[in-house]
Amino acid sequence: MAKKQESTGTIKVTQTGSPIRREKDQRATLIGLGLNKMHKTRELQDSPEVRGMIRKVAHMVTVEG
Repeated sequence: MAKKQESTGTIKVTQTGSPIRREKDQRATLIGLGLNKMHKTRELQDSPEVRGMIRKVAHMVTVEG
């Protein structure tokens, strides 16, 4: 029998740092997360892909939940 995949929940990500003078790939990662302005908050699915993106720009974001 196939296991039903459980919902992994959501996490809140808030941009706290400016992308000015950052690498292009870090700016692109912020845009991929839906963040493009200071103090903007997004609620995202908690997945390995999103966690990897957060890890790449951890110095510019805060994570809740």
